[in-house]
Amino acid sequence: MEELIRDNVDIEVLDDGGLSSMGAYVVRPKEGGPFSGVVVAMEIFGVTAHIRDITERVARLGYVAIAPDFYHRVAPGVELAYDEEGRRKGLELGMNDLQRDEVLHDVAAAMKHLKDEHNANKIGMLGFSLGGHIAYLAATQLDLAATAVFYGGWIANGEIALSRPEPTLALTPGIAAHDGRLLFFAGDHDHAVPNADREQIIGALRAAGGRHEVVVYPGRTHGFFCDARDTFDEEAAGDAWQRVRRLLDDELLSAER
Repeated sequence: MEELIRDNVDIEVLDDGGLSSMGAYVVRPKEGGPFSGVVVAMEIFGVTAHIRDITERVARLGYVAIAPDFYHRVAPGVELAYDEEGRRKGLELGMNDLQRDEVLHDVAAAMKHLKDEHNANKIGMLGFSLGGHIAYLAATQLDLAATAVFYGGWIANGEIALSRPEPTLALTPGIAAHDGRLLFFAGDHDHAVPNADREQIIGALRAAGGRHEVVVYPGRTHGFFCDARDTFDEEAAGDAWQRVRRLLDDELLSAER
């Protein structure tokens, strides 16, 4: 018997200029509830089969999970291939078209959906690559109890629209201000999170004084958690997933038990 309920939903997002509609993939356990919620933030490739699989894995842990389509304003429903053309198009969309205020509205709308439709008392967030940046940003501004950032790039500089007007790293004190806990993963050969950026992120988290942990996997590179990429590393991915499970258990299950 299938243990999960899957649904594709449309969520209203209140933007500064009015309402927009955002698609999202929602998965929850078939039995029990209410459950704490988890937002899953996509890579530059969109809400792909890989992201849907992660959303389902989170639901199997006993949460209601939602993967929003952050491209809903510019390329709704797009799923890009993990190849050079997909990467080129994803970088174009993710680097230039996602604006900080709009993405924060999107995350807030996804959180509201989890609370209003699924009675989620506590909410966490996982983010991968570009989605890792989104998750870090959201943790500085919103009431996320737990946040796992997988190789979130461009956090320490203003190279992309999400990291302007000031670099997202400058907003780090907001994580502690919201009493959230943050777990950051990277490989030490990650081109999107080079050593200089990692050191800045570690320094900012320490200075802010919040609850955090940075895990760096030797010899691994960008995308080590994604089994659709040639950079996938089973050992690092398995270790990271166990750490995520503990993070969610520690920070979210207390809402239910």
